Amino acid sequence: MAKAAGVSTATVSRVLSGSSAVTPDLADRVHKAADDLSYRPSSAARGLVLGSMRSVGVILPDLANAYFFDVVKQMHHGAAEDGYRMLVADYSGTAADEYATALDLLGQVDGLVLLSSRIPLAGLTELARQPTPVVLVNRIERGIDLPMVAIDNFTPMMQLCGHLARLGHRRVVYLAGSDLSWQNRERWRGLEMARAFGIDAVKVASDGTIEGAYTAVDEALTHEPTALICFNDLSALGAISKLRGLGLSVPEDISVTGFDDIAVARHIDPRLTTVVSPKSRLGDQAWALMHAALASAPSTSPPLLPADMVIRDSTGPAK
Repeated sequence: MAKAAGVSTATVSRVLSGSSAVTPDLADRVHKAADDLSYRPSSAARGLVLGSMRSVGVILPDLANAYFFDVVKQMHHGAAEDGYRMLVADYSGTAADEYATALDLLGQVDGLVLLSSRIPLAGLTELARQPTPVVLVNRIERGIDLPMVAIDNFTPMMQLCGHLARLGHRRVVYLAGSDLSWQNRERWRGLEMARAFGIDAVKVASDGTIEGAYTAVDEALTHEPTALICFNDLSALGAISKLRGLGLSVPEDISVTGFDDIAVARHIDPRLTTVVSPKSRLGDQAWALMHAALASAPSTSPPLLPADMVIRDSTGPAK
């Protein structure tokens, strides 16, 4: 392009970087040459020179889950206002693949957000030693030197159990999420504590997806529950679909609850009793922690964000 404009490469560089140390005539010639050649500067190359890519990576378990979309969308608003782009990636579901993806991204971004991470503690400790800032979202771990923010999963699960207990339910099945998920562990902890309400819960393995829950319902029903407590709303959708296929009505024959309150939970039939996770607040807090880390500014991980149960039509008296 320097040749087309009849200037030196140094002049081209100064013009494209916005330097005022170039005469208007030379600047016009460079811009015209750029237009004629359809030239677009390389953000990666510019980042190497300036020491900043102006981009942040986000790794999440499942791009198909609307819950993650809502959180990332809110983070994107904050990133865009501060002049950053977001690079979003998911992985195969294994902790090893997530860790490998994180290591790959560290060299391509200014900061990295791990959303609902399943990486073991040793891997998180190693990531905390890296020069690139890392923020942990939807997971709280003691002894890990990373900024963290998460939603309270324990208290609202206890609320769900209390609601079911008041309806007379005692035998329930928990359609679990991934064993590697901190959220899954916290929700199961709430269910175990709900024995104080007279709730007798059995855990049935699943994976937090519609299809996984659909398949797991057969095993769940062998325990003769009066209610299914699902790891998330997607699991609840799969469970309700399978129950209908078996000729069972919700909640007349069996109650079903979800968690997260994704948009479809309010529009299915029956409307889903679930927990309203503050996804927008979580996204805002996550970006605030990342922005502080990028600026090397001190920050304090906020307390768990509260979440509230919402009672709709998918729960009724125990049969």
